Parts: sequence; structure tokens; C-alpha cells
Amino acid sequence: MIWGIFKRDMCHATRNVIAVIVSMGLVVVPALYAWFNIAASWNPYGNTKALKVAVANNDKGYKSDLIPVRVNVGETIISTLHANDQLDWQFVKSDKAIDGVKSGEYYAAIVIPKGFSADMMTLFSPDIKHAQLKYYLNEKINPIAPHITDQGATTVVNTIDKTFAKTIAQVGLDLASSILHYSQSPQMAEYMRNLNGNLTTMADTLSGASQQVTSYSQLLGSANDIVDSTGKLLASATKAGKQAQNALKQGKSGATSFTSAGANVTSSVNTALDQVSGAFDQVAAKVNKAFDAIGKDSDTAASQLTTLSEQVSSSESLYDTYITSLNHMHESVEQLPDSDSAKQALLEAIDREITLLEAAKGDSQKLAQQLKDASTQVTQDTAAAERSRKEILNCITSAKQSISNVRDDYATNVKPKIDALASTVSTLISQTDSMITQLSGTADDLDDVTGDVGTNVTSIRSTLGAIAKKLDSSAATVKELITKLETGGNAGDGNSDGGDGDNDASSSDSGESDELRALATANASTLSTLISAPVALHRVSVYPIANYGSAMAPFYTILSIWVGAIILCAMLKVAISDREKAHVLGLGDTLPRVAGPSGPGNASRWGLRLDHEYFGRYAIFALLALLQGTLVCLGDMYFLGVQANHALQFLAVGWLAALVFSNIVYTLTVSFGDIGKAVAVVLLVMQVAGSGGTFPIETLPKFFQMLYPFLPFPHAIDAMHAAMAGSYGNEYLLDMVYLALFLIPSLLLGLVLRKPVIRLNNWVSRNLESTKVM
Repeated sequence: MIWGIFKRDMCHATRNVIAVIVSMGLVVVPALYAWFNIAASWNPYGNTKALKVAVANNDKGYKSDLIPVRVNVGETIISTLHANDQLDWQFVKSDKAIDGVKSGEYYAAIVIPKGFSADMMTLFSPDIKHAQLKYYLNEKINPIAPHITDQGATTVVNTIDKTFAKTIAQVGLDLASSILHYSQSPQMAEYMRNLNGNLTTMADTLSGASQQVTSYSQLLGSANDIVDSTGKLLASATKAGKQAQNALKQGKSGATSFTSAGANVTSSVNTALDQVSGAFDQVAAKVNKAFDAIGKDSDTAASQLTTLSEQVSSSESLYDTYITSLNHMHESVEQLPDSDSAKQALLEAIDREITLLEAAKGDSQKLAQQLKDASTQVTQDTAAAERSRKEILNCITSAKQSISNVRDDYATNVKPKIDALASTVSTLISQTDSMITQLSGTADDLDDVTGDVGTNVTSIRSTLGAIAKKLDSSAATVKELITKLETGGNAGDGNSDGGDGDNDASSSDSGESDELRALATANASTLSTLISAPVALHRVSVYPIANYGSAMAPFYTILSIWVGAIILCAMLKVAISDREKAHVLGLGDTLPRVAGPSGPGNASRWGLRLDHEYFGRYAIFALLALLQGTLVCLGDMYFLGVQANHALQFLAVGWLAALVFSNIVYTLTVSFGDIGKAVAVVLLVMQVAGSGGTFPIETLPKFFQMLYPFLPFPHAIDAMHAAMAGSYGNEYLLDMVYLALFLIPSLLLGLVLRKPVIRLNNWVSRNLESTKVM
């Protein structure tokens, strides 16, 4: 019976061209529905380059003492976005950007405010401000566009954060690297050597001071003996004082003579130096005159130059005389007491004067030699003679300058010190005379003092001993500092002296130095990038999907199969007419009158039961549904290129879904007529929202999360996903079983529960027909 019904349905479906075209359309239309949706959503997030997003930069930049260079984060953002092709960035003024968002020209706009850089740099101040970008969004244009532009804005913010952190980190690393490199430079090494030298000198000075204090303490030990002998010394001093007074009278006379002699020497020195300076002027004039005569009479010019050379050589005796006088003066000053403060300064001034005179003498000798050489060149080479002329004139100028230096130095340094020495000697003699006069009275008073000195000496020696110990301790501290500096310098140089291995601190310092050196030699850009983003996201795809279109293919494929089932029930008759029943039973064109009114099961007395009618008519539905599923799945894989790692499993899901969905819709239509078709559409709408094909089930309202396990869509979609990308355990088989289980309630309704509702369905149909509209 079932086979008979199916054969007659196939004959009717292929009886004419229109029937064949309609049958083909029933198979193709669901596939077109799926393919159009999958192709349209193939790569939507990769085609965002056409979304216009305006960017306006009002940032005025920032400059501070901490960072002396001008910082403008807004310009950095603009430069970065120029190289970004995620969106169609439009760089405009802020007013146009905002107006463009309102008009719909731009989907969104990002405005960088004036104080953006300044707010970012408050990171280094107590008053930290959060830098903000102004983001304008037109949400009415498209429901998805705001989310895409939001992602673009988030990308900009993340880029700014990373760039700012990277810049600050790179500045710090570059600074540390520069400091470390500078610490290892020759200049720094020279500073360290100088520091070590100064510290060594300081340590020696402290040690010497300690020794001097100890010596003073020991010297004070003999103070009592000195005090005891003081009386005797004073008595002798009084007698010697009278003799000294006679000597002082002679000293006054000598001081007066010394002052007069100094004045005479000064006068003679100035006169002699002026004569020498004038003589050089004459020599210069004669040199020019001699060289001017070269072209006319070279022999005469050579003779004149020879004469000038001899004249200059003869002036050397004047220098020798003056130098001899200064040496005598030097010897006289050395006879003065060392305690005289003017002695050393005068000796240094005389030595410097002698040096200047010797330099002037050397210049004169050089000039004489050049004049002599020039006398032989004028007859040989005119060009060489001209060069000699310039050299001689330069040498004359140098000699004159030397004479001037001698005269100025004598007037500035020697003469004042001679006068000061004479004055000091006179003053000293006067003071000494007065002192000797008072010495006699002092001797009487000293007898009263000597009694208390012995008591104070012991206390002073104790204090000096403590001072000596502190000086020794300070010297030891400085020496320890020198040792540490030398150790640190060797560690910084990376040299190994093969020590005994007992200095753990040195090893630690060397290790720290090696770490700093490794930090300095590393790539600052790489390190700053690591600091700005210390955690890198390494995306590992588990069961990867090739593209967004492939990811959406299961949803649209399953949806199209359900739509195909609804189209089949809308285009094909689900009820078998009495004429068809009669032909299947071989009863002619009509059933006998005893069959009763037309309807399901009215031919059961002749062997055509209700289940025969159900499966017989469903057979063509199942065939067309399988063709729909096969076409859409093959088109997905080989026409659109949807990813399918397991093609046969992918097809199997399509076949099973086609059978389950067509049976559910067929059963609803057979049982409830047009109301069943409406129920099928309602189920379609519910499954579109709650299948998890677009959004995760967990993101949907609670009602859909509870309803989800009892709908066929989620299980079919999950099974197709497993066929596309791979299955975890028995995931694929379980989903196929869950999908097949939906046939149980569908068959139960179509075969068992259908009988009680046949009368209800007939009653509803009669009432709808009575409206003459439905």
C-alpha cells in the first residue's frame, strides 16, 4: 500500500514540465536560502574597511622639565591610524566629525581633546588625571556597526596605552643604558682614578695628622722639663737680647740699603728692557729695508742681514747680565729666615722672571739665526727670501712680546715683593727691638706661670691621644672605601684577577654588574614593548574554523532544511484523496459508498490503513527533503567552500535533519492542517532565537536556556560543527542520536495520537471554511 501510494505520487509529480520545474524548485529554493545567507556573512568582520569613522585631533601637546622634549600623543595616534586599515578612518576637524556622525556620514567619531597629552603626563605628578577620548556613535544606522566601531575605538585606546607605556619604559631603559655606558667610558675611569688618588692623599694626610698629634703628645711629655729650664733660658735670653739690640741697629741700616738697591735695580731693569725693545724696532726696520733691496742689490741686503744678526747676538750679553743679577738676588733672599712669609713668594717671582728672561734670550738667539740664514738665501731664492722675511718679522714680534712679558712680570710680581720684603724686614726689626725690651719683664712673670703648666700638660696629653685614635680610625675608613671602589671598578670592567674567592661581596657586585651590562646591551625597544605588554596572548585554536562564513554555515544550513520542510508542506498535499485511494486499492476511480465521507482512514476496511496513508504520502516528502539536504550540503562544501573536515559526516547530518524536520512538519500538517503549518513556523521562529547558532546559549535569556535542550536545531547544529571541525569523544554520535530521538514524538503524534484529533481537526476546518475568508 505504501509503495503504491509513493509510485502514484512520483508519476503525478513528473507528469508534465510544470510539475518537474516545481519539484526542482522545491529542492533548490532552500539551498538558495542557505547559500545566500552564508555567502553574505562569509567575512563580515574582515570587510570593515568601508566603515567610515572620523578622527579629530585637538591635542596641543605637552612639555615639562621632567621630559624636556615636546610630547604630543594625539599626533602619535593619528600617525598610527594612518597605517591602520581596520576601518575607513577619516581625519577631519572636530566640528565636521560630530556633524558627520549626526548626519549618518560617519558611523562613529573619535575626538582627541586639547589636554590629552597633558592629562596623560599627570602620571608623574601628585594630581593624576584620567586621559579621555570623546567617542561619538550613531547607533540607529545599523545594529552591528556600533559593535564593530566600538572594537575599533577599543583598539585605539589599547594602542595608546601600550604606546605610552612603551615610550616611558624605553626612555627609562635608554637612560639606564646611557648611565651604564658612561660609567664604563674612559672619562668615567679617569674620574675614578682621580677620586682614588684624592682619597689616597686624604688617607695619608689623616695618618700623618695622627702621627703629628702623637708627636705633640710626646713633645708635651717633656713640657715639665722645658718649664723648669725656662727661667734659665730667659736669663740667658735677657743677656743675649742686649747683644741683639746692637745687631738690630746694623739690620736697620742694611734694610735701608736693600730698599735703595731694589729701587736702583728696578730703574736699571726698565731702562735696559726699553732699550732692547727699541732695538728690536730698529732691527725690524732694517730687516724690511734689507729685504726691499734684494731685487736691486742682493749682496748689500745679505751684508745688512749679517750685520743685524751680529747685533742681535751681541744683545744676549744683556740677558746674561740681568739673569746673573737675579740669581744673586735669589741667593740673598734665601738667606732670610724661613718664617718670613714674603720669602717664598719672592723666590717664586724671581724664578719666574729668570724663566721669562731665558725664553726672551731664546727668541733673540732664534732671531739671530734666522737673520744669518736669510743672508745666505737672498742671493739664491727670492721666494724663499720672502718667506724668511715673514718669519724674521714674526720672530721679532715674538721677541718683543717676550721682553714685554719680562718687564710686566717684573713690575707686577718681583718689584712689589721686593718692596714688601724690605718693609717686612724693617717692621720685624722694630718689633724684635720692642720684644727684647719687654723680655726682661716677662722673665719675672713667667716664674708664677710655670707652677700651673705641669698640671695642665697631663690633661692635654690625654686629649691628644684620643684625637690620634680617631684620626687613625678615619684613615682606615677611607682606605676601606678606596678598596671597595677599586673592586667595583674591576667588576665593572669585567676583568678577573684570579682572586682567592673569599670576597663574596665582590662576587655579588660583579654579578650585579653583569646583569646591568646585559640590560644595557639588550634591545631597548624589545624590552620596552615587553614592559608595556608583559602578557602576550598566544591564541591556540581548538577545532579551528576557517572563516566566519564556515562558522555560520551550520545554522543557515539547518535553518534552510527546516524552511524546505515547510515549503514542501505548503506546496504538496498531505491528505490522500478518495480517488487516489481507490486507484491504489484497484477499485476504480471512486471508493464504494460504504466508505463514508472523505477523510483519513475511510478506506481501512479494504486494507488501506491510516499508517499506510501516513507513510505512503510521507515517502515523497522524505525523498524531496533528502534531495534538499543533499543539495544544500554539497553546495556548502563544493560551491561556497565551507570547511568540512569530515564530508560524509557533514552529509549525514543534512540527511538526518532533512528526515527529522520534514517528518515533524508533515506530522503537524497532517494532524492539524493549516494550524499545524502555523505551529511549524512558530517552532522555526523559536529555534532561530534559541538554537545557539548565532549567540552562545549562555548569553540568551533564561527561558531560551531552559527550552534549548528540547529543540532539534541545537543538536543538529552541534553535530554539523563536529563534522566540520572534529569531534570530542562521542560528541558527534550523541548529537545525531539526540536529533533522531525527535522522530519518536513526531511518529507518536502521526500514528497514535492523530486519531483523537481527526474529528477536532475536521471541526476546525469546517468552521474556518464557513468564514468564506479562511
